Amino acid sequence: MSYDVTIVGAGIVGLATAYNLSKAAPHLKIAVLEKEKSIASHQTGHNSGVIHSGIYYKPGSAKAINCRKGYDLLLKFCKEEQIYHEICGKIIVATNSNEEKKLQDIYDRGIQNGLTGLQILNQEELKEKEPHVFGTKGIFVPQAGIVDYKKVSHKLFEISEQNGVNFFFDKKVISIEKQKESYLINTNSKAINTKFLVNCAGLYSDKIAKMDGFNLNAKIIPFRGEYYLLKEEKAKLVNNLIYPVPDPNFPFLGVHFTRRINGKVDAGPNAVLAFKREGYTKSDIDLMEFLESISYLGFIKVALKYWKIGAFEMYRSFSKKAFVKSLQKLIPKIKEEDLIIGEAGVRAQLCDIKGNLIDDFLIEKNDNAVHVINAPSPAATSSLNIGKEITKKVLQSL
Repeated sequence: MSYDVTIVGAGIVGLATAYNLSKAAPHLKIAVLEKEKSIASHQTGHNSGVIHSGIYYKPGSAKAINCRKGYDLLLKFCKEEQIYHEICGKIIVATNSNEEKKLQDIYDRGIQNGLTGLQILNQEELKEKEPHVFGTKGIFVPQAGIVDYKKVSHKLFEISEQNGVNFFFDKKVISIEKQKESYLINTNSKAINTKFLVNCAGLYSDKIAKMDGFNLNAKIIPFRGEYYLLKEEKAKLVNNLIYPVPDPNFPFLGVHFTRRINGKVDAGPNAVLAFKREGYTKSDIDLMEFLESISYLGFIKVALKYWKIGAFEMYRSFSKKAFVKSLQKLIPKIKEEDLIIGEAGVRAQLCDIKGNLIDDFLIEKNDNAVHVINAPSPAATSSLNIGKEITKKVLQSL
């Protein structure tokens, strides 16, 4: 079978690409290959549902640019397609003088990234927003919101299909053969010839890039984020979104409280090494993938650099008491009995050979291919703009 463009991966970034491309160039024959039985099965389907504002990201970075533009496109899409969402705002909370200094840096970044209406909050003002929070100072970010990204994904899928995009499920890419003016993509049950390849394979994006001969001195390392859920009667302890001041040296935001669009409240996540790339529980193990992660020189360097943080995260994974203690830093009233086991997600975190956890998005063009190699949070918020940018690259080449 022959196509003009073939997208590998039907997560929200792949779907947003199919949506943008089919709108911009309806004459193109487009295919999407997905190894699972349905769309949004992994990172998208295990997303916390936060619409990110873009306050944290380095000004001028791919994350900052795509998040701000993607934010506007996402809200427009949700309004047009009548997808329920809320712009509820969030607070970032400092609990001591050292965190207050970092809070100012975050505020300054937000201003540089074009956010308006940011408010520095004192203790009393924090209590007005979130009565049960403990903090010495905070930032209110009015742009932050919540949505169900599965619903967004299904709408993108529906429109793309209506626009003529062909979706193929249960199709795992086994190899990619570069031909004179096209690619032959071999899957477990079908071979597809395509003029242009778009790699949106998420947790396996590095492997797809390597199949295309991409010289990548980095590897995806899977980190599992585990959540607890506040019991229904305790959900009133949280109005909207409550975040700590993040560690600037570590690309994770720390345990926080997130009200979901269905009214439930998540508490978490931690960040521990997953024992397989799609390992959502402690018992999910793929020995080959696990050995591949821990034997990688870049990961070994990361582990040596962050061993104290890593050890604590692992301890907190097994100790509910330790997890609760971290949550009590923000809401002292939280007790162990207030929490039940929630869902978990796996973050595809690119790690380079030098032991750096790549914080920014990494999207590379290689001949007639675009590879979305690193797209952690806020990729869901940014997805429609990422898809738009990929569409431009595709149309420049075809």
